[in-house]
Amino acid sequence: MRTIHKPATEIKGHPVTTQRQLLLKLIRDAHVHIDAKELYRRAIGKDQSISLGTVYRNLHLFKELGLVNERRLGQAQCYYEIKQTPEHHHLVCQCCGKIVDFESPLIRKLVDKVQRQHGFNVTKVELYLEGYCPECEEKDKTRAPRDSRTAPAEAQGVVIAKQP
Repeated sequence: MRTIHKPATEIKGHPVTTQRQLLLKLIRDAHVHIDAKELYRRAIGKDQSISLGTVYRNLHLFKELGLVNERRLGQAQCYYEIKQTPEHHHLVCQCCGKIVDFESPLIRKLVDKVQRQHGFNVTKVELYLEGYCPECEEKDKTRAPRDSRTAPAEAQGVVIAKQP
């Protein structure tokens, strides 16, 4: 007996349109974090009828449906990536905007410790670290060292909460 697989016509009650298929494919194929305008630029090359509004509406829907992660990295700009399972975090270059994914077992240990100490159930962890990638560091060796460990916390914009 032959099994016939029909393409999905709905995702959680929402129709699977050709534009939605295209946008998801472009995000998946990007292999980098992509913002809405870059996604639009790539989509318009494949479908002239797509609008920037359609891109934004569908990104919002994809996020709502759990298909993509939305990340605010750096300058309040949102980037999108297909939702992945191992949890990962981001390094963001302040000069060129390059984004690098990384994983660390230390973060999981920290979350476990915080949960135990405060009886808090952590459901989401987002971490991004800003700095300068090796290429940008190499380009401008004349900049003063950026070792934030030497600056007082207040100068770094760090707010230290005092326990009562």
